[in-house]
Amino acid sequence: MASPGSDTDAALVVRAANGDAASLGFLLNRDRDRLKRMVALRLDRRLQGRVDPSDVVQEAQLEAARRLGEFVARPTMPFFLWLRLIAGQKLLQLHRHHLGVKMRAAGREVSLHRRALPEATSAALADKLLGREAEPDTAAVRAELRVRLQEALNAMDGNDREVLVLRHFEHLTTAEAAAELEITEEAAKKRHLRALKRLKEILGGTEGGAP
Repeated sequence: MASPGSDTDAALVVRAANGDAASLGFLLNRDRDRLKRMVALRLDRRLQGRVDPSDVVQEAQLEAARRLGEFVARPTMPFFLWLRLIAGQKLLQLHRHHLGVKMRAAGREVSLHRRALPEATSAALADKLLGREAEPDTAAVRAELRVRLQEALNAMDGNDREVLVLRHFEHLTTAEAAAELEITEEAAKKRHLRALKRLKEILGGTEGGAP
């Protein structure tokens, strides 16, 4: 599989823009699962069950196909990050359509991302880390741990939080995460390790809790 930004990837994009349906299909579908994870993570909890991440990704793919010539003319980022950005913009449009002014209601859910994509929250990430299922006798303990996780995430440096989301939950490569955050790959590695270490300290030996 070609990596985003490689010569092979660039060649695929050019062939797709010139009408090669196979190249276009490959480019649009190879990272579908990663895009669905991103959409599901950043989907406002009030819209869960009402918005299907697969539909958001499909809309993004259709728009990317229409705008491929634009990307070829100005390839300012790897193709996958461009496709991811379009998916994020589609999700943001859905948030605005369904929630309007209610988008800003957050409470304890501190935003983890302040760029062009919808914001993941500390609550959403805590849910992912702990899971939603718990036995009755452990529910109270997990609820307390969830609060501690949110507080720890809220206190983290913004880029440390975001690199954790990008690397661990969206499964971006180090290079992709670095490009998204506009930092070096070495800095992205250090931030990722630092964030993981902090969360593991909080989670301790909780079964199934460590990233």
